[in-house]
Amino acid sequence: MKRSIVHFELAADDVEKLSDFYRGVFDWKIEKAPGDMEYWMINTGEGEDGPNGGLMKKTMPSSGILDYFAVESVGDFSKKVTSQGGRVLEGKRPVPQMGWFAICQDPEGNAFALWEVDTSAA
Repeated sequence: MKRSIVHFELAADDVEKLSDFYRGVFDWKIEKAPGDMEYWMINTGEGEDGPNGGLMKKTMPSSGILDYFAVESVGDFSKKVTSQGGRVLEGKRPVPQMGWFAICQDPEGNAFALWEVDTSAA
């Protein structure tokens, strides 16, 4: 499995302003995701191979860009993160009909996420 960035998330105080910025700079297509969740999907124009991303309202002042890395098992890789000196900040959580993720931190304090696809949902 290629363990590369498969998704990214941007956090904003002003979602519309930041959407306009990235649309203007990169010509990205940014649209509100269906449902009640306050989340906007970013299509970078790279198709299915992406990476594509998401945009959401900031929950913490230090929120920024969060990269999601593809892994075979969020549980197994969470253990690898801690064994190599990192931390798991948020344990394995589901995204219905899509997969699971965990938010981690490397030894230098950089946040990143692990992403496992739910192959039964395909």
